[in-house]
Amino acid sequence: MDFESNYDIAASANFIHTHNFIRVALQFPDNLLKHSTRVVTALRNTLQSTEVGLFVMADTAYGSCCIDEVGASHINADCVIHYGHTCFSPTTTLPAFCVFGKASICIADCVESMSKYALTNSKPIMVLFGLEYAHSMQRIKEALLESSMSCRFDPKSEVHFADVPSSIMFPSKDIKKINVLQEPVSDCNGASGTMYSIGGLTWKLPEGQSMDDYLVFWIGHDDSAFANVVLTFNACEIVRYDANENRMVTDLFQHRRILKRRYYLVERAKDANIVGILVGTLGVAGYLHIINQMMELITGAGKKAYTLVMGRPNPAKLANFPECDVFLYVSCAQTALLDSKEYLAPVITPFEAMIAFNRGSQWTGAYVMEFRDLINLPQMEVGNQEEEEARFSFLKGGYVEDFENQACISSENVEEERETLALVNATEKALQLRNNSNVLMKGSARSGAEFLANRSYQGLNMSSENTSPEPYLIGRRGRASGYEDEKNKQ
Repeated sequence: MDFESNYDIAASANFIHTHNFIRVALQFPDNLLKHSTRVVTALRNTLQSTEVGLFVMADTAYGSCCIDEVGASHINADCVIHYGHTCFSPTTTLPAFCVFGKASICIADCVESMSKYALTNSKPIMVLFGLEYAHSMQRIKEALLESSMSCRFDPKSEVHFADVPSSIMFPSKDIKKINVLQEPVSDCNGASGTMYSIGGLTWKLPEGQSMDDYLVFWIGHDDSAFANVVLTFNACEIVRYDANENRMVTDLFQHRRILKRRYYLVERAKDANIVGILVGTLGVAGYLHIINQMMELITGAGKKAYTLVMGRPNPAKLANFPECDVFLYVSCAQTALLDSKEYLAPVITPFEAMIAFNRGSQWTGAYVMEFRDLINLPQMEVGNQEEEEARFSFLKGGYVEDFENQACISSENVEEERETLALVNATEKALQLRNNSNVLMKGSARSGAEFLANRSYQGLNMSSENTSPEPYLIGRRGRASGYEDEKNKQ
C-alpha cells in the first residue's frame, strides 16, 4: 500500500485547506508513532504552506482511540488529525479528521467465506467491519454481486453492508442531538425505519425489523471494536472473518463469558456503600452530563460518591482508594470494559450502575456500551428512601439497607458534618451482624471520613503534650557509595 494513500495525505491536506486551519495537532498511537516524521514531511510537501503549524501528539492521557482534545488545547490547536484505530466518539470543542489506515485483505477469500456462510443460513446478513477495512468494502460488494450473477452465490440471500458516513467530526454542542445506537428515521420517500450507529458505522433497517432478525458478519480483528459489537448485539449470531489469517472464527465463547462476569459485577455493585467515579475521558461529548447523572443516581440510592481524575486507571492507582467498594468508569465505549480481576474493587460501566443503583430494575440481557445512549433515557424517579424495604443480597446472603436516611442529611450543613463520628457510633449500634439471614447485615463504612475513623492506622499523630518544636538533626552528606563521615573513618 502506498504510504501517502495509507495515511490519506491528500485528504488531510484538503481538510486543512478547506477550513483554513493554522495550528494542526497530529495524534498518533504508540504503534504508529514511528511514521510520524514521514507523515509530517508528506503533509508539508502537499500543503506547500509555511503558515500551517503541524504538532505531533503521542502518549495520550486516556485511550488512544479517542480524540485527545486536552493535549491539543496545550498547543492551542484548531483541529486534530487522528491516525489509527478510533472509537469515533464525538468531540466537545475541536473538529477532527480521522485517518483509519488501509489494512490489506484478500477480497476473493473474504467473499467466498461470506457466500458459504450465507448459503447455510436463512436470515439476512449485516456486514460490519473494522474501520481499517472501509476502503475495501466497495470492492467486496462488487465481487459479491459478480459472484451472485455467475450463480456461484444464491441471489435470494440478503447481504447488507454498514456505511462510514464521513471521516470528519465536528464538535457536538447539544448532547441530546448526538447519534445514539438506534433511533427512528424517515427518508425523503416517506419510508420509515431505524437507523443504527456504532463505532463510526451506520446502517438503516426497515420498519418492523431489528438486529435480532439479522446475522452479523464482522470483518476485522478481535479488538475492542469487535467486543463492542458482540456485547451490544449479544442476541445475534455473530461470526468473524480474520483478514490476517483468511479464516472464519465462529467460537465467541470468551466474549459470551464477559456478560456473565458483568452480571456478577452488578450484584457486587448493589452491595457497595462508597462509589468512586473514574473520569476516563475529558473530550467525549456529554461526559460531564453523564458524570452528574451518575452522581444523582448514586446519591439517590443512599450511597456516597467521589469523583476521581487520574488518567488511565490501573490496579496501583486505584489501590490508593481502599475506601471505595466499587468504581464506576466513565469513558468511551471501546475502553469502558476493564478486566477488574487484578483490581481490589470491581470496575463497572454507567449502564451497569443504572441497573445496580436503580431499585427494582432488572437486566433483560440487553447491554449498552455508549454512555450517550443513557443520557437520552428517561430518568427513573427516586422514591421515598425511608419507606424502602431492606434488599436481599445474594452475595452476603442476608438483607441489607441501601441507605441511612441520607436524604435528610445535607452535605452543606457544617454542623452535621462535625457530628460524623457520632453518626458512626449510631450506625454501629443500628446495624448488628447476625448469622440469621432474615435480619440486617452489618454495613461497612458509608463515607471516606467514616472509613478513616475505623482504620487502625490514620497517619502520623502529633503529640499534644509537647507543643515546642523538636531540634533538627544534620544528616549525612555525599553519595551513597561513600558518605563524608565514612571517608573520615577510613
